[in-house]
Amino acid sequence: MRRMMMIAGTALLALTAHANAEGEAAKGEKVFKKCKACHAVGENAKNKVGPQLNGIVGRAWGSVEGYKYSKALMAMADGKVWSEEELSGFLEKPKKHIPKTKMAFAGLRKEKDRANVIAYLAQFNDDGSTK
Repeated sequence: MRRMMMIAGTALLALTAHANAEGEAAKGEKVFKKCKACHAVGENAKNKVGPQLNGIVGRAWGSVEGYKYSKALMAMADGKVWSEEELSGFLEKPKKHIPKTKMAFAGLRKEKDRANVIAYLAQFNDDGSTK
C-alpha cells in the first residue's frame, strides 16, 4: 500500500511538472519581440537574417526553402526535428546547442520565457495561419 502511494504521488508530481512547463502563447508573443529583428512568423512571413518560423514545432532542421543555413546546423540536421524540447535547448543557449551556429542571439535564460515563446510559435501552421 505504501509503495502504491509513492507511485501515485510520483505520477501526480510528474503530471504537475509537465503542466507547469507548458507556456502561454500571449506571454510568448511579448517575449518574441526579442526575436523579430531576425525572424518573422505569421501570414506573409519571409526569411530575414534568420529563417521564418512558421510551422517550426515539428519541422525538420534546415528545411525552410530559400534560407541558407549554417554549415554547423546542416552537419547536425540529419533526421532531426524541432521538437519543443529541442527548441528549448537551442533557445536557452544557441551557441552551446549548435556550436558555430549563425545565430548571434545569446539565448533566453528563463525556462518560462522559452516555454512561452514555443507556445506562441506552436500556434502557426506552415503557411502562417493559426491553428
